[in-house]
Amino acid sequence: MDPSGFKHPAELCLEFANSLLLHASDHPEETLFSYGDLLAWARKFGVLTPRETNELLNEAQGRESESMRVLRRGIELREAIYRIVVANVEGKPPMPDDLKRLNQEVDLAHRYWQITLTENGYQLMWTNDNVHLDRPLWHVTRSAVDLLLDAKVLARVGQCADDRGCGWLYIDWSKNHSRRWCDINDCGNRAKQRRHYQRTRKQQT
Repeated sequence: MDPSGFKHPAELCLEFANSLLLHASDHPEETLFSYGDLLAWARKFGVLTPRETNELLNEAQGRESESMRVLRRGIELREAIYRIVVANVEGKPPMPDDLKRLNQEVDLAHRYWQITLTENGYQLMWTNDNVHLDRPLWHVTRSAVDLLLDAKVLARVGQCADDRGCGWLYIDWSKNHSRRWCDINDCGNRAKQRRHYQRTRKQQT
């Protein structure tokens, strides 16, 4: 039930939190404008197969109001997860309303978990009923649960230190927990260039 390509299933909910760019700034940039955008995100990160994506797109065409409600729920869930995780990074308790919002999605999602016998033994999997438009949110919610219940992994979560308010969340898998940037070639390189510029100016004065 976990998307492939991640070292830990908790990474999925962080990727969802990062779907709002420059999240910690005064001018964040939204990427989820429609239900189709939500499905495209889910497809990109392995939450949905191409067939499941198409089925949900077709289903949403006749349920526009409901699909927009799912999108709004998704954005509310994203923001709750983001604030909970940032509070943890800063050593603060989460806001009760954010935990309440997450728990509302937990209550909705767990109805679709089922024990299934597979070739690899019993596994907790999702129902195969694809008519539920909120299906992508189930996976994000389960990922957030996996993150918050795994203290060792939660302790490795960091936030990009870029001063523009990048706010990107990540799991620091380095041995000495030294990661500071979303990407060393992006915000990390910008910080390096800024430090070089400041040193050069100081030497010239």
